[in-house]
Amino acid sequence: MIIAVIGKGDGCSAEAYALAEAVGREVARRGHVVVCGGLNGVMEAACKGAKSEGGATIGILPGEEPRSANPYVDTAIATGMGYARNAIIVLTAEVSIAIHGEYGTLSEIALARGYDRPVVGLRSWSLTRPDGAEDRSIIPADDPSDAVEKAIQAAQSRGRSSAPASTT
Repeated sequence: MIIAVIGKGDGCSAEAYALAEAVGREVARRGHVVVCGGLNGVMEAACKGAKSEGGATIGILPGEEPRSANPYVDTAIATGMGYARNAIIVLTAEVSIAIHGEYGTLSEIALARGYDRPVVGLRSWSLTRPDGAEDRSIIPADDPSDAVEKAIQAAQSRGRSSAPASTT
């Protein structure tokens, strides 16, 4: 399974970095792959954590140069698309884990939900609908292990519910 880890790049907090590194470790321990935006901050931390456990990482970069990826990215994909590359990140993954984040993270959350991909939030955004009702589509997590567990469950549930009916 490919799991996106999304969050702030430049200037991410020490807390967000530590959470993302722990999420990356947990994703790799469970035998899954991390995909992210490939740069620094939360993206770097998730890749660093995954690599520390022997995991695989993919970076979907906003620019045209694969060498701009953080040193923990195994496969760097340069898109030249800027923030538009966020759609590729969330469509590559079966589920996304949002950690803290700014407006770029919010765009990834919106894209994931728009494409009916589950999102787990670890101290990240909460949403309110125009009618004032709380949007509960972001699955809250308490800690990195809980985030990965809920992400895997959500992806597996989505896979079962969207599987075609057997014709045999």
